[in-house]
Formats: sequence, structure tokens, C-alpha cells
Amino acid sequence: MAAAERRAFAHKINRTVAAEVRKQVSRERSGSPHSSRRSSSSLGVPLTEVIEPLDFEDVLLSWPPDAEPGPLRDLVEFPADDLELLLQPRESRTTKPGVPEDGMDAQARAAVEMYTEDWVIVHRRYQHLSPAYSPTTADTQRERQKGLARQVFEQDTSGDERSSPEDAGQDDSRRCSGSPDDTPRSSGASGIFDLRNLAADLLLPSLLERAAPEEVDRRNEALRRQSRARALLTLYPAPDEEEAVERCSCPEPPREHFGQRILVKCLSLKFEIEIEPIFGILALYDVREKKKISENFYFDLNSDSMKGLLRAYGTHPAISTLARSAIFSVTYPSPDIFLVIKLEKVLQQGDISECCEPYMVMKEVDTAKNKEKLEKLRLAAEQFCTRLGRYRMPFAWTAVHLANIVSSAGQSDRDSDSEGERRPAWSERRRRGPQDRSSGGDDACSFSGFRPATLTVTNFFKQEAERLSDEDLFKFLADMRRPSSLLRRLRPVTAQLKIDISPAPENPHFCLSPELLHVKPYPDPRARPTKEILEFPAREVYAPHTCYRNLLYVYPHSLNFSSRQGSVRNLAVRVQYMAGEDPSQALPVIFGKSSCSEFTREAFTPVVYHNKSPEFYEEFKLRLPACVTENHHLLFTIYHVSCQPRPGTALETPVGFTWIPLLQHGHLRTGPFCLPVSVDPPPPSYSVLTPDVQVG
Repeated sequence: MAAAERRAFAHKINRTVAAEVRKQVSRERSGSPHSSRRSSSSLGVPLTEVIEPLDFEDVLLSWPPDAEPGPLRDLVEFPADDLELLLQPRESRTTKPGVPEDGMDAQARAAVEMYTEDWVIVHRRYQHLSPAYSPTTADTQRERQKGLARQVFEQDTSGDERSSPEDAGQDDSRRCSGSPDDTPRSSGASGIFDLRNLAADLLLPSLLERAAPEEVDRRNEALRRQSRARALLTLYPAPDEEEAVERCSCPEPPREHFGQRILVKCLSLKFEIEIEPIFGILALYDVREKKKISENFYFDLNSDSMKGLLRAYGTHPAISTLARSAIFSVTYPSPDIFLVIKLEKVLQQGDISECCEPYMVMKEVDTAKNKEKLEKLRLAAEQFCTRLGRYRMPFAWTAVHLANIVSSAGQSDRDSDSEGERRPAWSERRRRGPQDRSSGGDDACSFSGFRPATLTVTNFFKQEAERLSDEDLFKFLADMRRPSSLLRRLRPVTAQLKIDISPAPENPHFCLSPELLHVKPYPDPRARPTKEILEFPAREVYAPHTCYRNLLYVYPHSLNFSSRQGSVRNLAVRVQYMAGEDPSQALPVIFGKSSCSEFTREAFTPVVYHNKSPEFYEEFKLRLPACVTENHHLLFTIYHVSCQPRPGTALETPVGFTWIPLLQHGHLRTGPFCLPVSVDPPPPSYSVLTPDVQVG
């Protein structure tokens, strides 16, 4: 038959015979570099053809389930019972949930119920059948592969079966598959094996017996079930996380966010002379971010005799204000984080340098020689505590470089003092020199796994009256890492503060939340507590809020009375949270500091002696009511405090007033404010207006 007379379908018939296919596969398996070119030229149809995978969503959209009536319909439909809702009880960290019980309307109550309601979890029953990657899927696949027999095929066995077992374990390449050309096909293949030493194959029982087909099928089915894998694709390797096309993991219920937690215990504070009570403040600062990353922790280590000097002003202190240990949380550990310690004392007549002078020049060994001077100082301190006990003044400060403490916690005792307690890391570096300074990044800094350390902090600096702002503090902290003349100009105050720094335990006892709620477990409410200090993260933390927290922090920065005439000095700012214009409407929502009541109606900034333009570092922590109205506002009253008693002169004289309405267009007002100060008291109905509005 001529080529023109051949039918059309005959032209498309592949004339490649099976022998040519076997030869091509043999060449490809043998690794010949020219095999691919020969096969592509001699073979018209490729043996493997890459097919683009189908888009499952597009197939479902173009082929609705109703169009598939047969038994395959279940393959394109999602199971009707795949989703189920589970109710999981919510566990509270605190003994009480902390949600306000009264003072809320129906809308606010419905909003805060989300902090106490149980979790509703959406569970997928058939998610374990999904091919998506998840750690559970990978672990399950590895678990299934345990105990399986190693699959060894004839093609993968070594050509020399008589090799020793030691040689078999040395080279894994012997067990790789060889090419078909390596396997002899002629009768000479029997020469490779020692047929005389080979054992005979077992006889197949009942091979020639007649049996019913049903019995044969039953017997074969029973044999197939022996040593059968539990899953169809058990031998398939576990999915790789990096190569996963789809990832699917079950999220855990939201929980309160915590960073790396550090427990700081204040053990003792001792000076060369003891004449008056001294109060301490702890906080964390990040020099790189130039940000305060924690709220303040106030502690009181005074003896009972020193506390007795303030009995005229002090009520019975709440147990929550007697804490001497605190837990700080750090989400972003950095080698630039410092634990800043500030000391305050009762306001007295004289500037900071004059008040600090006795602590700088007098020594404990000279007590007998300076007995008369010390008695005079104690008598004056007692008088100031009786008259000015509600006011404070800045005294001294220091800082501990946390990264150095953590990194050197596991080193030898060569950096320890005679009592086995290490000095602050920054003071050690100051003695050693700049060549010992180490530089580490965020990845090399961790506050979670160091050995507890007891520090004796001895280097305190006198507080400079003109450098109280956070900007000045960050300059000093930066100089602590590279000591310069700026630190050398500061006068030291001799003191010894002992503190313990250690990783916080998982579930500490007697712990209070930032809202002063008891954290489980809390065995005895009369024990001295440990406070959790709220973190102000240096960067954003993307975590849901799972507990009710309604706090407001107020930071007075500075006050300028330089243009005012007369004796307007010793300025103190009183802060009040007002629910109306009447003085009796001040709410007790301001957190107490140390050795005082838990909440107060008013709080004062420290006083800088004879300064008309003081700067402040004070932090006021307020617990906001559940519902803030238009009349709620912060009232600031500026007082001139008379340090020296004079006949006919009041202790405190109001010299200015200003305020901030808390709501603006229904939203809480936050951010920096520059407020004008009025000499006259605020007019009636002032709370809904801003202080810059002229009221006729």
C-alpha cells in the first residue's frame, strides 16, 4: 500500500517497539552523557510529560457539585460534619477576673464580658487527612514509620552477596539501584553465584491442589493483611517544612503576653549614716530605643524607727505597698537595657547638694567623733518629716547594665568581692578599661537562662537638680557603656544596695498583677507580695488582649514659672482624677507607692528646692473607671511649699491651676499636652472645656 493510501490514524501510530524503550531506559539509568541526546532524536514521543496541576478552586467553580451525580460526588463536596464548635472553659491567671462589676451601662458590660466568657473553638474533624504541612502531620508520619521493616528489592541489592557484613555497612552506594545493563541476561549469569551453596527455595504448599476461587481469594486476603502498614502512604517521607506548599496549624487559645521575665529582689539599703527615711524606685530603660520600657516599682527598705518619723502622715499601709520584689518582663532583650534605681528623701530646706553633703563626707567609723552633728541632723530630719512628710525631693540615682549581669552570671568568682557578691557590671568595666567591653547584638542577649546573682550596688550619683529629665538620663546611661568626663563630673554618694537578680519562676507565689490582683497560686493574703511590673514594649507586640486592663499613666514633664513675680518657688504639682467640679468628687483611683494606702485621691510630684522651672520624672498610675464621662478630667494644682516654718505662713499655697478633659469626641485624650496655667481657680463647669478657652 502506498504512503498516500494509508489511513489518517495510521500516521499517528507510534512505531517504537518495547525493546527500544528498554534500551533507552537502560542508557538513562547508566548515566551516559549522550543518552539523552540519542533518545530525544530517535524517539518521537517523550516517555514522561510534565502536566500542570489543576487548580482545585477553579475546578469547583466551573464544575459545581450538583453536576456530579455519581459516587464521586463526595470527592468534590466538603463533608457536612467537618466543622464542630467546642466550648473550652477560660482559665483566669488571677483569683478574681478583675472585670468591674458596677458603674457600667449595658453596652459597656457586653464589651467587657469577652474577658470572662469561655472560648469557642472551631474544630475540623478531618483536618488530619489534609496534605497540608503541620508539625502534627510530620510527627505522626515519623511515628508511623517506626518499627517498619526495611524494604529491600532485588534491583537494590549488591551484586556481590558474599561480601562481609562490615563491608556492607561502610558504603551505602552499594545498595543503590544499578542499571539494567549491569544485570546479565544470559545463562552465564549463574556463574556469579555459588549455586552449590545456595539453599533450595521452600516448596509452595497446595500449589497443585484444586481449590475453590472463593477460598483462594479469602486466603490471599488473609496473607495480604499480615504485616500490613497502618496507612497507605506510610513509607512516604514526612513533609518538609521548607518545601511545604500549604501550611495548616491549629492555633492555641489566646493568652496574656509575657516577654522574658526577670525577678528583682531588693534586700537592703544602707548608708554611712542613718538619719532619715529613704525611698527607692526601679524601672527599665532601653538606651538604643531611648524609651522607658517598664512602669515604676516603688520599694521601702527603711527600718521601723525611720518609718516612725512619718507616723503623722501615714495610715496603716496596705500589704500591696510593702512589696520588695518585682517581676519585670522584656519582650525585646537588648544589650542596651539598664535597670535604673532612683532614691528620694523627705523634702527639707536646702538644695540637693546641701542635703547630700552629710552622706558624702561622714563615715560610719567616725560616728563617735561626729556624734553631735549626727544628733543635730536627726533632730532636723525629724522636724522636716513631721512638717513636710507628704513631700519628696530627688536624692541620688544609679543604674545596672542588665546584659552584663546576665552574661557574667556563669563566670568564675574572680569578679566577686570578698563577700561573694558581684559589683555592678558597668562599674567593673569602668575599672578595667574600654578594651574589655564586649559588643553583642539582640540575638546574643537573653534574660531567660542565667544563674541568679546577688549584687551590691555601691556607686550612687547625686541627683543633679537641672538634669532630671529622661533625655538627660539617657545621656548618662550611654556614658556608662563608654565612660567619659560626663560621668566623672558627677559626685558619688556612699551607699550599699543589695539586690537579687534571677529568672522569674514559672508560677511564683504571692504575686500581684499590675492591677494588684492576686495571681494564682496565692496561699496566704497576709504574706509580703511580689509585684508584676507592666511592660512598655520598645516595639509593637502583636498579641490579643485577653484580660481587662484599663490603666492611665500621667507624666508631668516640666513647669515654667520663671515669669511669675514674687516668692514662687519649691513648686509641687498635685494630680487628681475628678468626676466633677466639686472638690469632693476626686476619685481614689491613683495607685499608692510604698508603705501607704493602696489607692489615693491625690498625688504630688517631688519638689526641687528654690526652682521656678523644675523638671519632673514622676509617674502617676491611675485605674480608669469603666465608664468615663464628659465631666471626668485631670486637675493639676501647683503649690508653693514653704520649707521653713514662719508665723502666719501656710505650709502650701496654691499658685496655679490647669486641667485636661479626658474625653474628646467620645475618645480618651492621650499624648503630649502643653497646658496654660491659670492663677485663679477654675470657673464653674470648666471640666468640659480645655484650659486655653477664655471663660468670661
